[in-house]
Amino acid sequence: MRHDVLADALNALKNVKDKGQKEVIVRPISKVVVKVFEVLKKEGYIEAFEVLDDKRGGQAKVKLSNLINNIGVVKPRFSATLGEFERFEKRYLPAKDFGRLIVSTSKGIMTHLDAKETNRGGVILAYVY
Repeated sequence: MRHDVLADALNALKNVKDKGQKEVIVRPISKVVVKVFEVLKKEGYIEAFEVLDDKRGGQAKVKLSNLINNIGVVKPRFSATLGEFERFEKRYLPAKDFGRLIVSTSKGIMTHLDAKETNRGGVILAYVY
């Protein structure tokens, strides 16, 4: 029984990257996982992904780029105001301006840099660098 679909999906990406492979099939997926994959694609961490409906929770075929060093979820899901992003950057990212926090805001899922640009706080879901 799975409790955190996002954590399972990001762990699958990390495990495949550690093996040196380029493609993985992630199952099951959710709307949040798809939105996180869209953010990762926009930032260049994954090359492409395709959502496949298998009538059992769905699955996604993901093609990785070589940019991921580490990826994971943030637990518990911390709420962060606009001024608190720097504290979480220091905690989860290895250096300033290296990597991204993925944040769920009232305007959707985006990176912490986009959230700063639009003056929004939110809930920190994951990190990638």
